[in-house]
Amino acid sequence: MNADHRLEPNAVLPKVIGHRGAAGHAPENTLSGLRKAHELGTTWVEFDVMLTAEGTPVLIHDETLGRTTDGKGRLTDHRWEDLRGLDAGAWFSSAFRGERVPSLHQALAVLGHLGLGANVEIKPSSDQDATTGVIVAKTLQESWPANLPAPLLSSFSEKALAAAADQAPEFPRALLVGKVPSDWQARCDSLGATGLHAGARQLTEKQARRVIDAGYTLRVYTVNDQALADRLFAWGAESVFSDFPDRITPP
Repeated sequence: MNADHRLEPNAVLPKVIGHRGAAGHAPENTLSGLRKAHELGTTWVEFDVMLTAEGTPVLIHDETLGRTTDGKGRLTDHRWEDLRGLDAGAWFSSAFRGERVPSLHQALAVLGHLGLGANVEIKPSSDQDATTGVIVAKTLQESWPANLPAPLLSSFSEKALAAAADQAPEFPRALLVGKVPSDWQARCDSLGATGLHAGARQLTEKQARRVIDAGYTLRVYTVNDQALADRLFAWGAESVFSDFPDRITPP
């Protein structure tokens, strides 16, 4: 896709975006996490979406259940009905005991109620890239709250992001990377991506300036330190993703 025809988000994203909800304050990728982010004054959040065995999109980061739920095994070996009884909060704190793994539909309802914008990260499990991209994009087309600005789609998987673009070309996109690769611009252009989401640890000022000077939007994860945030904003980053969005004061 020609860079001149890249879509731009139809809303200005805030300087600070809640990472996986507000992952420092509430269990990640849960409805409580979304509500906590809103309580803290955050206006946009980021969360991860993966598919269950039968293709239900749910909010979870890992391909396996053990870290953030009391379940075991791979997510793709479980149906949505199997996940509904799992505890996705007790690992974080007893105060969140009984928190459930939410479906994308449930999360969208909460976003609409709270007025929260969202960066939806497409997080495919192994060999599910294109399928995940299509299903997530289709779900957003059908159920995205009308009162919200369009979602921003992102992914480390270029196959998933390309599939999402084919399904829902109207939604803006960003390519996720850890270290910025030398061919980042070609990759973004092939996806019609409006921006690059880069890892804070390996990002250099030179790379940041290069991305911005080329006309792309740079957003950086995961930033929980004010000094680091200040440096990234000085380099020209539009936004940072933070587990503690209340700790980061924008310029």
